[in-house]
This record gives sequence, C-alpha cells and structure tokens, in this order.
Amino acid sequence: MTGHTQLAVTPRDRLLEAAQRELAAFERREREFSKKEKQERAAELQIPASKNQLNGKAGLRDKALENET
Repeated sequence: MTGHTQLAVTPRDRLLEAAQRELAAFERREREFSKKEKQERAAELQIPASKNQLNGKAGLRDKALENET
C-alpha cells in the first residue's frame, strides 16, 4: 500500500482550493495595503504609526517639539 488515503480530486475540490488560495493572497495584499495606508496617514498627521514607536522611540511630534526649544 502506498499510504495515499485521499479520495480522487474532483473539479469542485480543485476550484475550492484555488478559491482558498486566491482569498489568502487577497487578504495578505489587503493587510499590507492597510499597513502602508496607516503609516502614510500617521506621517501626514505627524503621529507614531505603531506601538513600538510609542514605547521605544520618540515620535515625530516629540522630535518637532524638541526642535522648537
């Protein structure tokens, strides 16, 4: 016995797998787009875009305040 326990792949199964792959790819692109858009808006509003910037590094607003004094 070869160890294959899967049933024959039907056209419906292939279509379902393709749809799942497309959905996963779309979701990845959407997350990247949202992340980029968030960073652009944060830069435009001069606020930190992530928690890392809030916790570890001075944000753009803090740097601007330092330059004024």
